[in-house]
Amino acid sequence: MNDLLSPTPKSDYDASSIQVLEDMEHVRLRPGMYIGGKDDRALHHMVAEIIDNSMDEAVAGHATWIEVELHANGHVSVRDNGRGIPVDPHPKDPRKSALEIIFCTLNAGGKFSGDSYQTSGGLHGVGSSVVNALSDHLRVEVARNRELYMMEFSRGIPQAPLAKIGAAPNRRGTSVTFHPDPEIFGSLTLKPARLFKMARSKAYLFSGVEIRWKTEISDGDTPAEATFKFPGGLADYLGEALGGATTYAERPFAGSVDFRDKYNVPGKVEWAINWTPARDGFIQSYCNTVPTPEGGTHEAGFWAAILKGIKAYGDLANNRKATQITREDLLAGGCALVSCFIREPEFVGQTKDRLATTDAARMVEGAVRDHFDNWLAADTKSAGAILDFLVLRAEERLRRRQEKETQRKTATKKLRLPGKLVDCASNTRDGTELFIVEGDSAGGSAKMARDRKTQALLPLRGKILNVLGAASSKLGSNQEINDLTQALGVSLGSKFNLDDLRYDKIIIMTDADVDGAHIAALLMTFFFTQMRPMIDAGHLYLACPPLYRLTQGSKRVYCLDEAERDQWLEKGLGGKGKIDVSRFKGLGEMDAKDLKETTMDPTSRKLIRVTIDEDEPGETGDLVERLMGKKPELRFQYISENARFVEELDV
Repeated sequence: MNDLLSPTPKSDYDASSIQVLEDMEHVRLRPGMYIGGKDDRALHHMVAEIIDNSMDEAVAGHATWIEVELHANGHVSVRDNGRGIPVDPHPKDPRKSALEIIFCTLNAGGKFSGDSYQTSGGLHGVGSSVVNALSDHLRVEVARNRELYMMEFSRGIPQAPLAKIGAAPNRRGTSVTFHPDPEIFGSLTLKPARLFKMARSKAYLFSGVEIRWKTEISDGDTPAEATFKFPGGLADYLGEALGGATTYAERPFAGSVDFRDKYNVPGKVEWAINWTPARDGFIQSYCNTVPTPEGGTHEAGFWAAILKGIKAYGDLANNRKATQITREDLLAGGCALVSCFIREPEFVGQTKDRLATTDAARMVEGAVRDHFDNWLAADTKSAGAILDFLVLRAEERLRRRQEKETQRKTATKKLRLPGKLVDCASNTRDGTELFIVEGDSAGGSAKMARDRKTQALLPLRGKILNVLGAASSKLGSNQEINDLTQALGVSLGSKFNLDDLRYDKIIIMTDADVDGAHIAALLMTFFFTQMRPMIDAGHLYLACPPLYRLTQGSKRVYCLDEAERDQWLEKGLGGKGKIDVSRFKGLGEMDAKDLKETTMDPTSRKLIRVTIDEDEPGETGDLVERLMGKKPELRFQYISENARFVEELDV
């Protein structure tokens, strides 16, 4: 406790107690306020900020290309052929150049008045300075007025004044090269694949710009060089995301509207949407080329236009059931991309995850609605197919709601559960856990080790069906899958409803060997393809049973793998006598005490939460299809491409 309180605080609270931090010091002390934290997402967000500044030049019509390059030393460069950052002395502080003010002062930039940029995506006066503060080295080169200028910084501090380093008669624009500071981000490094996808997505969002990609770091999959320019914009993006999937419309509903023509204000909206029975729906939205993963007013306006348009078409087609369609039904199988450009956008949070500009909803809805009405009227075949699909979705949703209400009213109705399930005593979902265990022997130990109030067990016999490519009739007749869905209280695929889930945590607990890993992979594939909302909501976990138990006198340590075992053997356990090493061949060999302490007790166990981290729609699904699908040649190709990343194994 004394360690937490030292040094001894001052007894007086006066003016000297108030600490004033300079801009760069505050950013380094509280990076989460500016880029969301110190994690991998925040690290790559820094690159996005610099790219967004170049994108603003392109959208404003001053740059035609942007180059993103990842260097072998971990630095990244972003270059453009725009106007170049101003280098003349700043009127309010003639001792400093405008460039130094931009990179060293928060809330300084050229995007406040709207004179230089009608729309912009970079953090208004914050992006460049924050990246500078969180980089151990940053170099800016500006080609402007046929002269080349350069300035270098370290952790936000100028290393020398702005210097004119030569003539540049055939060059213009800005080049920013920086290296994220290990003091902030630790051992995290920029990933070629993630930056590659970021660069490509920016090219989709503004069809007029060419983005050039280079990397000196190879990961086996990412090309060393590429050039992106997509005349079709979001329609091309959606086509790539859906691949060869069957869709209800032969061509997507796609288009763009300039707000100046409709509302006499700068900006525009572009969109693309189609519906497919082949996958769950998604929406990716952007404002001024910046991703808004939490949506916002532009998404709300888009869905309002689509919902009103489909209901109006249903009325014209004399389909009275169209009135039952809701936004929830539109999202089922509806794959959409929405990008808007507006002046002075307002966001929730500094990292701009959600758009809050009120007028965006009105303008996007008005712009999209007119075009959607015309599109439905012009393509009645596609319109009819989409309407029929959405009506079926609405009917299914209402049926589920009715069944749920009936179950609540019928207090005596018993839930049908599989006989192998060892249920917990809790009557609510909060805090409950279902352990999916491998085999009856493991289930026996787990039954004695569990907390009867909150922990339930479902033993599975062997490996479940690989659901990828399996016919729906096979899924319905498979006993293990039936037991699993009954225990969870849910249905499969499009009929899955998160509200029906009976447990708060679903924990896959398999042996710490190759067979156990295969079973876990099959289960995760099943949940990903049939119950993805459960993963998205954070309900799926992997248990981490140990492979070894080390005992030395009264001291006992559990090790997850050989490396951890060797570390303990080298430094010792602190007990007396010889260290006894026991290897668990499976969960069934662990007694209840071992299993509880290492794998089931929430106070001492380790769990891995299963998450889906994808930068583009369908990315994870494509990988799962390659590894678990019916085409062995795709698996062979993946193994061949990635084998060199696997260290030699001790067999």
